[in-house]
Amino acid sequence: MTEPTDFSSLPSYRAPRHRLFSARKFALMASVAAGLGVAVYGFSPSQGPVDVFSSTAHAQVSAEVRKVEKPTGFADIVERVKPSVISVRINIAEKSASKDDSSNNNNDDSPFQPGSPMERFFKRFGGPDGLPPGLRGGPRGRGPVTGQGSGFFISADGFAVTNNHVVDGADKVEVTMDDGKTYTAKVIGTDQRTDLALIKVDGRTDFPFAKLSDGKPRIGDWVLAVGNPFGLGGSVTAGIVSASGRDIGNGPYDDFIQIDAPVNKGNSGGPAFNTEGEVMGVNTAIYSPSGGSVGIAFSIPASTVKSVIAQLKDKGSVSRGWIGVQIQPVTADIADSLGLKKAEGALVAEPQANGPAAKAGIQSGDVITAVNGEPVKDARELARTIGALAPGAAVKLNVLSKGQDKVVNLTLGQLPNTVEAKADTDKDKGSANKGTDEPRLGLTLAPANSVAGAGKDGVVVTEVVPKSAAAERGFKEGDVILEVAGKSVTNAGDVREAINAARTENKNSVLMRVKSGGSSRFVAVPLAKG
Repeated sequence: MTEPTDFSSLPSYRAPRHRLFSARKFALMASVAAGLGVAVYGFSPSQGPVDVFSSTAHAQVSAEVRKVEKPTGFADIVERVKPSVISVRINIAEKSASKDDSSNNNNDDSPFQPGSPMERFFKRFGGPDGLPPGLRGGPRGRGPVTGQGSGFFISADGFAVTNNHVVDGADKVEVTMDDGKTYTAKVIGTDQRTDLALIKVDGRTDFPFAKLSDGKPRIGDWVLAVGNPFGLGGSVTAGIVSASGRDIGNGPYDDFIQIDAPVNKGNSGGPAFNTEGEVMGVNTAIYSPSGGSVGIAFSIPASTVKSVIAQLKDKGSVSRGWIGVQIQPVTADIADSLGLKKAEGALVAEPQANGPAAKAGIQSGDVITAVNGEPVKDARELARTIGALAPGAAVKLNVLSKGQDKVVNLTLGQLPNTVEAKADTDKDKGSANKGTDEPRLGLTLAPANSVAGAGKDGVVVTEVVPKSAAAERGFKEGDVILEVAGKSVTNAGDVREAINAARTENKNSVLMRVKSGGSSRFVAVPLAKG
């Protein structure tokens, strides 16, 4: 079989027209000349003039012709890999309704917890009702729930990979192979953060399986999306890798490969193959404004699959490194406020009490720029880098703190399964409307200790002018400003003083640390001149 053309490695060399004919033209000239009995010469960039009727030249021309031929199909690859792809069907037992269910008007068909990352994910990328394709339950979620997805064997003894959202909460898992044979599987372990799951089918040691790729796909590489939707047999679509490192809002570890190939419903958990017949990624989601495929899909990279599956196989769960900081991206405005040349690194909004970072001296407003000597591009990259390290590992962080570069050494903790964030529920604003205006920002402020439920530190936002600079940056009533330009504030006068100082220094924006609910963040607010 002729190997498909690799679009990512098209030759950049282009010879002058008057010196080099294409291989196809040589072949045509040779054919014509043969009938006329005329010798024809061409030019080779490496060998000079070439007699196209010599055996060496004929082999060279034939090789060049084959090199520029168009793809003839993927049948050989598909025939080899398709038996390893399976249909995964799950069943969740009937759930009883509670007495106060009638007051709940949410989408109770969803198998995910309200407000969970997967619920938000499928509202954005799932079917029209926000559910994963093929996953439906009885009215208001009280009947039995059945789900359908895909997967693939990774070993001859029956270990297989699929998506966490395919088997999450399943009481029974069945897999159907390409030849129609059905087996019962058990869930070995799942990882919600990467949406991966490892399942196992017992009873055989000769299952056809696929190999996870060791390489990293390049933009322009061919990709084959294979699935076994609804147990009807394997389906195959082809496209190219169109992007990498995609963040689709599923969580801090998003690092998806984007493939421009139609991925059919029911293919969640199925493999994306390269032209070597190796799995480059696990198909997890499609971009679907209408609920159907528009030819854009997202896959979990094989490198991530390898590390996660290895831990699931070993202990049934995934442990990740943790430094204990709340981080956010460094925007252009924030970079300007901090005097950074580039908007790179991860800004520490708040170190968690007693976390490794806090114990090592990292403070709010610090920017982490490198981990073990490797530059950190943004907050997501920091989360992925630290999460890929084992708890207990020693790491070296490069940190920009108050304009000074320093190196911080710390030992990673283990990422908690859940991170609790205490939200303020006290809505009594007391004397909130008696705040002091900061008209240039569009805020009305009051000391926190004068507003019930706001705590004792900082100043409370009691009013936000619509369409103002503050409103555009996401300020809302009840937010508490803790710092302005790195200085703690306790009243509106402190805020105004810090803003005036920033203007005197000709800064275009001022950086504020804002507490909203149980978390804090930095916001760069542009300054009006004059």
